[in-house]
Amino acid sequence: MTTTLRPIGPLQQTDDGMKSRTYDVCDNSRPVGVIELAMDGAFGTPAGVLRQLRIDEADRRRGRGTIAALAAEEVLRGWGCGQVVASLPAEADGVLPLLETLGYTERSRNMLKELAQEPPVLRSGVTGRPMDEAEYEVWEEHSLDGFRQSWIDRGLPPEQARAKAESSRADHLSEGLATPGISIEVLVHDEDVVGHVWVGSREIAPGEDIAFVYGVEVDEGRRGKGYGRALMLHAERIAHRTGRGMVGLHVFAGNTPAIGLYESLGYATTHHNVFKPLL
Repeated sequence: MTTTLRPIGPLQQTDDGMKSRTYDVCDNSRPVGVIELAMDGAFGTPAGVLRQLRIDEADRRRGRGTIAALAAEEVLRGWGCGQVVASLPAEADGVLPLLETLGYTERSRNMLKELAQEPPVLRSGVTGRPMDEAEYEVWEEHSLDGFRQSWIDRGLPPEQARAKAESSRADHLSEGLATPGISIEVLVHDEDVVGHVWVGSREIAPGEDIAFVYGVEVDEGRRGKGYGRALMLHAERIAHRTGRGMVGLHVFAGNTPAIGLYESLGYATTHHNVFKPLL
């Protein structure tokens, strides 16, 4: 058995140098699957993206997926990528174990919940209100530092983590509190601010937008008192105001308390996001 990658069509390249290409996975020149590769510059040093890895049902469990994945890494090294990332649908049961055996690590996951017809009711004494400009200045600096550190804690070099954080801020908060389509609100209990939540939107399929929780945090010293659950319920209230029927979020792997909270509120994992350094 000789498994190789055969390009389908020409190499695509954008003005900023990001490349992409689709390949047939071939066994002795016979197509047995497809692999799609791309690049992402949001991490500073370009990252390779494994967009798709599919082996035909009749040709699985024979090592072809493993060889194809390793061959893809060589292509991405040739493109100058320092790591490879992939977002795997939760229902793609066989791909995640395969990549884990090749040294990939789960970095985060995406979760989704269908909203009830009526918004949830917050407990007595707890309410939400829009964040004001003075609060936003403090929150923005703290949020940027925390997001950058989260990527560093998960293996991204500091400069790449900084580039990722700044790129995210430019994409999602270009006009601060006045950015169209976003709501950043604080949770108040008996007149004391106990946390904040940031809700915007995200396209999960062409023409299909959902409400998306970009950030949620209980103030230090207020944790362990149920405010995290209250903030997530308030996020649903904000999502209801947008008229969307679904709300999603992104959570880093290893944040077991948060994942447990989200699952208890009815969120289900839709994608596992994995990475591997390309040494």
